[in-house]
Amino acid sequence: MQYIIRKIWDVPQRLITDESVYRHRRWHRREFLRAMGLGGVGLALVGTVGCAKAPTAAELDAAGAVNLPPPATGSVYPAPRNPKFDYGRDETDRLAAAEFTNFYEFTGPTTKAAYKYVGDFQPSPWSVVVDGLCDTPTTFDFDDLFQQFSFEERAYRHRCVETWAMCVPWTGFPLADLIAKVGPKAAATHVQFQTFNRPEEARYMGIDTTYPWPYTEGVTLAEATNELAFLATGIYGEPLPKQHGSPIRLVLPWKYGFKSIKSIVRITLTDQQPATFWNTIAPREYDFPAIVNPDVPHPRWSQKTEWMLGTKERFPTVMYNGYGEFVGRLYG
Repeated sequence: MQYIIRKIWDVPQRLITDESVYRHRRWHRREFLRAMGLGGVGLALVGTVGCAKAPTAAELDAAGAVNLPPPATGSVYPAPRNPKFDYGRDETDRLAAAEFTNFYEFTGPTTKAAYKYVGDFQPSPWSVVVDGLCDTPTTFDFDDLFQQFSFEERAYRHRCVETWAMCVPWTGFPLADLIAKVGPKAAATHVQFQTFNRPEEARYMGIDTTYPWPYTEGVTLAEATNELAFLATGIYGEPLPKQHGSPIRLVLPWKYGFKSIKSIVRITLTDQQPATFWNTIAPREYDFPAIVNPDVPHPRWSQKTEWMLGTKERFPTVMYNGYGEFVGRLYG
C-alpha cells in the first residue's frame, strides 16, 4: 500500500497571525452543546478556507476547532507550570500549532489542516476505560480526572517523524499517576492505548475502511511510568481544541509524534507488545519504539534536522529529542 506524506517543500507559505488574535473563549456546557449542533460546518469550510494563508481565529472557531468547556468540578486552566521542563527554544505560536496538525481519522494523507474537518466530532461526554492486567480496572468519567489527579503545565518539545517540530505548553498529569491508581499486576509489561471509532464523525475513517481502525498505540510499562509520559487535557493554558486530540491525549516528547495518540478512550495493561496503527501498516517506516534519533533515517528522508511550525527555522535533531537525561537509562 502506498502512502502520501507531505514533504517539507510541500508546505505552503502561510501568514502567521499574531497570538493576540487567537482568543478561544471558554464556553459553558450549554454553549458547547449548542455548537455541536452545527455538525457539518467543518466540512462546509473546506471550500472557503484558502490553503494559501493561515486561518483566522474566527475561522478556527467556526470550523468547530474550539476548546472544550472547563470541567464541572472547576477549572484547572491555567495550571501551574512545572519549572523542571523547558523548551530551550522559542514557544510555537498557538495559531501556527492549531492550523497544522496530524489527525489521520479526519484528514487522511492529504492535508494537515485537521481543523477543517473536526466539526462533527463530539468529545463530550467522554470517559476513559483502564483495564487489563491491573488490580482495580476503572472507567474514569472525564470530570473524574480533575478530581483524582494533580494537574500541571509542562513546556515540551514535540517532534514529528515527518521532520516538523513545535514547542507547546501542555496541561495534564503524569501517566504514571493513572497507572498507579489502578495498580499494575506483576505480569504487566506493556500499555496499549485506543482512540474512538466513529466513522460518522471522523470523515476519513469512512473514506478508507482498509486501515486498522480504531487508531492504537503502545509503549512498554517502563516507558509509560517514566516521569516524562504525560496525559494532556489542555494546551496553551486552555482545554484541548478538537484537532489537538480533545478531550485527552498522550504526550511522549522523546518519541516521534505518531506515538502520542489523541482522543483516548481505552488504556489496557498487557503482558505482550501490542499491535499499533502505523507499525501494523508500515513496520519498515514506523517502528514500535519510535525514538527520536538523528542517526536513524526514515526510509524516505533524513532525520538529521527538523523545522519549526510558524517560523520554519531549522535545527539539528537531538537524540531523544533532547530528553536523554530523563529516558536514556530506559534504553541502556
